[in-house]
Amino acid sequence: MSKLWQKTTNVDELVEQFTVGRDTEFDTQMAAFDVLGSLAHTQMLQSIGLMSAGDLEAVQRELKNIYADIEKGNFTIEPGVEDVHSQVEMLLTQRIGDAGKKIHSGRSRNDQVLVDLKLFFRHELQQVVEETQKLFKQLIALSEQHKDTLLPGYTHLQVAMPSSFGLWFGAYAESLVDDLELVLAAYKITNKNPLGSAAGYGSSFPLNRTLTTELLGFESLNYNVVYAQMGRGKTERIIAQALSSIAATLAKMAMDQALYLSQNFAFVSYPDTLTTGSSIMPHKKNPDVWEIMRGKCNRLQALPNDVAMMTTNLPSGYHRELQLLKELLFPAFTDLKNCLHMATFMLQNISVNQDILDDPKYAYLFSVEEVNKMVLNGTPFRDAYKQIGLAIEKGEFNPNKTVNHTHEGSIGNLGNEHIAGAMTKLVGSFKFDTVDWAVAKLVK
Repeated sequence: MSKLWQKTTNVDELVEQFTVGRDTEFDTQMAAFDVLGSLAHTQMLQSIGLMSAGDLEAVQRELKNIYADIEKGNFTIEPGVEDVHSQVEMLLTQRIGDAGKKIHSGRSRNDQVLVDLKLFFRHELQQVVEETQKLFKQLIALSEQHKDTLLPGYTHLQVAMPSSFGLWFGAYAESLVDDLELVLAAYKITNKNPLGSAAGYGSSFPLNRTLTTELLGFESLNYNVVYAQMGRGKTERIIAQALSSIAATLAKMAMDQALYLSQNFAFVSYPDTLTTGSSIMPHKKNPDVWEIMRGKCNRLQALPNDVAMMTTNLPSGYHRELQLLKELLFPAFTDLKNCLHMATFMLQNISVNQDILDDPKYAYLFSVEEVNKMVLNGTPFRDAYKQIGLAIEKGEFNPNKTVNHTHEGSIGNLGNEHIAGAMTKLVGSFKFDTVDWAVAKLVK
């Protein structure tokens, strides 16, 4: 089948295979968003006189039918069809005739794929936020449930001071809030309309770019048409930073859980159905889920560098290697969403050891508590520090294993309500309802 850009000479098959690569595979994931872009674009074409009302009615009807097929999983890019744009246009032309050929007016494949990617990324980022919210709520609930359960805190992997499961769960919850600040920045940059930039230099048609922006639920335009094209690669780079931030939080959590489940710690446990065994050691309960999560999330932390290396020193304008960014970003979204989902699932089944600090080896955790008690009773800090230190050296340290932390964010005053409030405010800033309403209106 001939390409949109092809005149008479066929491209060598080897060149075709090398340049197309896995593009068809990833284009299929953008199919619904390609249809959304065309639904908005054709409404705009009719508004400026480049499509008749009759043609618009026929095009809109069949585009919505194609969208429904995609939603049902009944859409494929046929062999020999170059990309998702060509497949949609071919289906339209087969079903309604020449009216289907008019949908490309005022567009280049460059801005068509740009808007597809923006809509796809916007959708995927929303799903990441929703999965992160689920994990966040689970962490806050566990923090409240186990706020009085103490566990050792470590510095340099040495026993340091008393901590609590309330603090541990709450710490990761608050970390996710900061991670979503980066996701919000990525979402805002993604949620700008490049449609109408054509090949990167605009069009002589009197396109109404504000109309397509409103129809697609974008917050604003990428105004400068050259910059709209420059945004490809930059958008992916910023998204990669946001995804890698969440991944870093999950990787650290996974490492903690792998340690805490080991016999030498025994801080937590999971049902046998959520751990794995050994082929020769019948006592093993391996934290395979957390280990796989740690590996996937560590790999995701390399994502910003992968994207940067693909795009560094490219001049302005479109370049073919930009399509390779799909191979980096699309699987990254899938991996991160799976990791978020599995972290929530695992924590829904966690059991916490209530008596960790009964073990004598944790007695030194309370050295600072004893120093502080002496200071509160009038002993200068340096004198109190010395006295407790000497007691420890002589083996005479016998602490009262209680804590009395009252300041904001401490064992006795977790501040979870403030952390939860920050998350609620942050998620509201995404304004997902505006996007959902616009998409629903387009396809109804």
